[in-house]
Amino acid sequence: MKLEDAVIARIEELKGIHGYTQYRLSEESGVPQTTLISIKRKRSKDVGISNIWKISSGFGITVIDFFSSPLFENIEQDIIKNISEIK
Repeated sequence: MKLEDAVIARIEELKGIHGYTQYRLSEESGVPQTTLISIKRKRSKDVGISNIWKISSGFGITVIDFFSSPLFENIEQDIIKNISEIK
C-alpha cells in the first residue's frame, strides 16, 4: 500500500470510529471540504503534515496516534523504494 492510500484509509477509518461526515471533519479540523475531497480522490498527491495535523486535531488525536495504525506498517519500505528511485 502506498502512503497516500494509507492516509486516505486512515481518515476514512477514523471518520467511521468517530461517526464523522466529511462536513463534520471539515468543521472540526478547519480543513476545507474541497481539500478533504481532493485528498480522498487522490487529486492532491501531497497531503502535507500540516493538513494531517489539522485532521488529527479534528479527531481529538495526535499525529502520532494518526500514524499508529497497522495501515502504516509497511509504508517505510515503500518510501525508501521511492527515494532510491529518485536518486
